[in-house]
Amino acid sequence: MKNNIPYKNVEDPNISKEEPWRIFRIMGEFVDGFETLANIGPAISIFGSSRAKRGSAHYKLAERIAYELSKEGYTIITGAGPGIMEAANKGAKMAKGESIGLNIQVPFMQKPNRYITKLIEFRYFFCRKVMFAKYSKAFVVLPGGFGTMDELFEALTLVQTQRVPAFPIVIIGRNYWKGLMDWVKKNMLYKHKCISAGDMDIFKLADTPEEVIGVLHKYYGKKKMRKKGNK
Repeated sequence: MKNNIPYKNVEDPNISKEEPWRIFRIMGEFVDGFETLANIGPAISIFGSSRAKRGSAHYKLAERIAYELSKEGYTIITGAGPGIMEAANKGAKMAKGESIGLNIQVPFMQKPNRYITKLIEFRYFFCRKVMFAKYSKAFVVLPGGFGTMDELFEALTLVQTQRVPAFPIVIIGRNYWKGLMDWVKKNMLYKHKCISAGDMDIFKLADTPEEVIGVLHKYYGKKKMRKKGNK
């Protein structure tokens, strides 16, 4: 599929002139993100497909999970778009919790959903990813596509390589993820030994809001969940 992004030739002399200004834009995104999110308290980032239809099973599940997590005292963070992101922001807002959206500027223009109570715009994916990782007590990952996979596997890699302190990564929908999980175990773990057995413990599988909350209770304890402050 074609897009309208004007890619420049690597020999274009204007590229080197633009690089210093790009650094300032990157710095600006980090500063804006840090200032906006500094005092949000304990938060959960929820990921999943932007293509999930309103009223679908995955949409309703994301809404329920966000609602229950908000009732537990968590701020909900999403990528600000439609589908699972909208459902999670909606659930948080219905629970009268804080509902944050980290929107990304892409060629097809993602419009922030209407359930966000605090919005931050990003031009660079990596700046946005830093905000998810820095200000989240856990990642909750629902069924999704390439973008969801990217966010999931980056989180797994950061924990595996100890670049961040370990935190709960809860993957929702055992049936949806079963094929991938079987492949990871069969090929990456046993056949080719590309990961260690302990790496399979970095994440947990769940199907319900109650299971998600159970993982968080086990990890943080019931009282600790409502305490202010981030990783």
